[in-house]
Amino acid sequence: MRPFLTLLRPAFKIPTTNWSAQGNQRWTPKISTFLLLTTGLWLFGTGTAIIIKAEIGLGPWTVLSQGISERMDWSIGFATFIISLCVLTLWLPLKEKPGLGTLMNVIVVAITIDAMMPFFPVPKAYLFSVIQVMIGIFLIGFGSALYLTANLGPGPRDGLMTGIQRYTNRPIGRVRLGIEVSILIVGWFLGGDIGIGTVMFALFCGHMIAIWLTIIETSETFFVKMNLYKN
Repeated sequence: MRPFLTLLRPAFKIPTTNWSAQGNQRWTPKISTFLLLTTGLWLFGTGTAIIIKAEIGLGPWTVLSQGISERMDWSIGFATFIISLCVLTLWLPLKEKPGLGTLMNVIVVAITIDAMMPFFPVPKAYLFSVIQVMIGIFLIGFGSALYLTANLGPGPRDGLMTGIQRYTNRPIGRVRLGIEVSILIVGWFLGGDIGIGTVMFALFCGHMIAIWLTIIETSETFFVKMNLYKN
């Protein structure tokens, strides 16, 4: 029972694993690292598509994009692009460095969302919509943990999270929660639509990422000891 409870303990920060890129590998990773990065981004995009199709509220950042688009008469896509640029400028004082993962985050996630959405239904029952959002958060947590441990550069929003965590030395789950709730409030104030799915995302996504980071760190240690994973 204790080992299982250990796996459910949220990680304090992003662990370094055997597949984590080192030094100049940030733009030229090993094949295994690149594959884990791509898998993580695909899972993230799939989870996002599942939440969108649930139709009971979007993630806080999308709510912010919607609110800004209505105030500025922009498309949501263009608003999202501007937000990403603004977030990247916040990396400077936090000394966060971009990498291949930062670039791929924008490309792979966007392609995955469009490709996967047709495969998921719009639930007819409200309970099924809630369950669908929970599944989406589960996948986003797993995907985020995979591509963050690849250490090839986080996406704009995750870079903000990791930079603040390193600067404040606070648990990463709490940092994510603080960011998501703050963005949600601003997006709602600007006129973005929210729902129970939005609240679920803001409250549980950061904690799910932190739990998956613990699971990955523990599993990676086990695989190395059993000689199931080698550099």
